[in-house]
Amino acid sequence: MTTSAQTELIHKALNAFAIELPSWGFSNTGTRFGKFIQASAATTTEEKLNDAGQVHRFTGCCPSVATHVLWDFPEGLKSTASVIASAEKAGVRLGAINPNVFQDQIYKNGSFGNPDPAARKAALDHILESVEIGKQTGSRDVSLWFADGSSYPGASSIRKRKQWFTECLQATHAKLSPQQRMLVEYKPFEPYFYHTDLGDWGMALIQARHAGPQAKVLVDTGHHYQAQNIEQIVAWLLSENMLGGFHFNDRRYADDDLTLGSIDPYQVFRIFNEVVGFERETGKIADIAYMIDQSHNLKNKTEEMIQTAMTAQELYAKAVLVDHEELNDYQMKGEYIDAEECLKAAFNSDVRPAIREWRKSKGLAEEPLAAFRTSGYSERAERERSKKNMGAVASYA
Repeated sequence: MTTSAQTELIHKALNAFAIELPSWGFSNTGTRFGKFIQASAATTTEEKLNDAGQVHRFTGCCPSVATHVLWDFPEGLKSTASVIASAEKAGVRLGAINPNVFQDQIYKNGSFGNPDPAARKAALDHILESVEIGKQTGSRDVSLWFADGSSYPGASSIRKRKQWFTECLQATHAKLSPQQRMLVEYKPFEPYFYHTDLGDWGMALIQARHAGPQAKVLVDTGHHYQAQNIEQIVAWLLSENMLGGFHFNDRRYADDDLTLGSIDPYQVFRIFNEVVGFERETGKIADIAYMIDQSHNLKNKTEEMIQTAMTAQELYAKAVLVDHEELNDYQMKGEYIDAEECLKAAFNSDVRPAIREWRKSKGLAEEPLAAFRTSGYSERAERERSKKNMGAVASYA
């Protein structure tokens, strides 16, 4: 149990904590080998936003939804009015805009790193349209992930591709409004396996700095080699004022897109601890977009997102309980055991009663997942969507 002072600290932190949902996490997705259809999965952008609205209704911490342009704005800019209206009706707002420069056949050899100028132009045109969509939707962040790379030595000029990326990212930055940011994501491998054009946080950092002051780095927790120290990356990016956001998920092997905290909750806690510690040491609020990027195909979509939001709240609340003055004292004295025990004491704290109190004070269900299950929403969705879903082709989304 937490003390009254700790409970107050948790409540204050939760008042300011929000995590963004991915629209694609509510539809039928899968693996490279296929997907398993769920009768209640969302089949349209409106249904995705409605499902996201349910998550926010029961958790109170998911007010925005990230969208994918090709999947959620089928007519590009012409779709913005209807998508905005659907979001308002669902009780959420539109968050990060995600261009798609990895799906079409023209991107077989890359997008911004493609040797073909026509392919680079197609990618840039799509991303600039995504920037304009973001302006119309009031979305601050344009989230950029590139599948670019090569699978064989000698297949591409790594240095030329780097230069093409710089040029295209600078052209994108030039079209941002003063309120917008571009978040540059990285990934060490997949779908290419010899080299990836933005393979790690250092490459993303360099390209973001070349692009301009409104470009930051986005950290996807699944986009790292095994055993990589993600919280160290977070600490460095925070110190350089270059951490723009997270795509949270969990993994056992690589980019598994498993539920946040399902494999290594202690890692997520340590990441949050670096953010909280930075804010307490500097007196500044870290301007970070917390976003979910998971779309596993076995769990009920909406229930998994509620589970994820609850887990995020719990791990963030635990990080808030770390006594950083005490921790700093142990660190300065080289008292390693005590320093580690200071972290573990916060991690082992049962914050759930304090979070239930917070929910009650906000008029929310104390147990969001249980409340959602009794609402009948999934059953209604299944009845309304089953026929459309069962007729879907069981291939990758």
